[in-house]
Amino acid sequence: MHRVNKIASHLSLQNSNEAALSTSNTSGCPSCPAPFNRACKVLVTGAAGNIAYAILFGIGRGKLLGPSQKIELYLLDIPMMSEKMKGVVMELRDCAFPLITKIVATTDYKTAFTDVDVALLVGAKPRAKGMLRGDLLKANANIFKGQGEAIEKYASRNVKVCVVGNPANTNALITMKNAPSIPRCNFTAMTRLDQNRAVAQIADKLGNVGYDQIQNVIIWGNHSATQYPDVSHAYLTCAKTGQVVTSVRAALNDEYWIDNTFIKTVQQRGSAIIKARGLSSAASAANACLDHVRDWLCGSNGRIVSMAVPSAGNPYGLDDDILYSFPVTCDAGNWRIVKLPVSTQSRQRMKKTEQELVQERQTALGI
Repeated sequence: MHRVNKIASHLSLQNSNEAALSTSNTSGCPSCPAPFNRACKVLVTGAAGNIAYAILFGIGRGKLLGPSQKIELYLLDIPMMSEKMKGVVMELRDCAFPLITKIVATTDYKTAFTDVDVALLVGAKPRAKGMLRGDLLKANANIFKGQGEAIEKYASRNVKVCVVGNPANTNALITMKNAPSIPRCNFTAMTRLDQNRAVAQIADKLGNVGYDQIQNVIIWGNHSATQYPDVSHAYLTCAKTGQVVTSVRAALNDEYWIDNTFIKTVQQRGSAIIKARGLSSAASAANACLDHVRDWLCGSNGRIVSMAVPSAGNPYGLDDDILYSFPVTCDAGNWRIVKLPVSTQSRQRMKKTEQELVQERQTALGI
């Protein structure tokens, strides 16, 4: 009996400690309450694909909207992928994620989009070997036109949309234009993957700093090979105090590497990954999507992050009818473009990627 009492006492103490630990937020938005005061309806398209697969389990772990936000999860894909979606649902259920209160897999737009709060538009026609970017634009135009129409017809009037499927900026523009009653500011495209890639390149070059010590790296323009990864305003912080230590440019002290190797590596990173693994980026793209939405809806805490957003009224004099990646700060589902001084050389690079986006718009909307 004495041994039984000792075991019971030990288990009671263990459960007490676990209860105490469970009150501490350790991921997502540690200082923020749940963004919604009810279960949030989240839609992921292309749900049987590799990127969506990685996103879904991140959502279950609280990486999208924080560790307190309950989620109703809706998965959408084309009919030929419905069996694969069933397998994804089985795995999600087998994880027994406490945050996920409901899982629905469907091939029907009405079921998927009705009252959705957050739409992650991941599914898109992939670029086949030898396919020109213009052909890819045309192939995806009808897909995102249809999804925009579904958002217009069925989704919450305050739905937040993040487009991941490429060409993401222009796919987001098509989606936005087909959902005219939804605020334009609710449509974004993901360039956070490019920002994360740029930060990683800098950290690897310096060799003695953590990724989280590198701040204010900016991606301008399109999620393509014309994008402009910019370190002009980037700085390093102290790992212990968080105080600014020096500029990234000064720490690197290598103008040739910045203007040539760095920019080209970030611009071509997607192609390099395809060449190395025979498949496009999946886990890193999923991670970036989670980062993008979490900062947007939970707040970036004053940090500058890169997002492709509607360019109307932008402070840089760029075309006002594209989705262009700018430096932004986010708070509670709102974003604000940050006005920064730009050099002549930076403006030239910003204009180059703007021109590509204007051409993409003309191609896509001309279909």
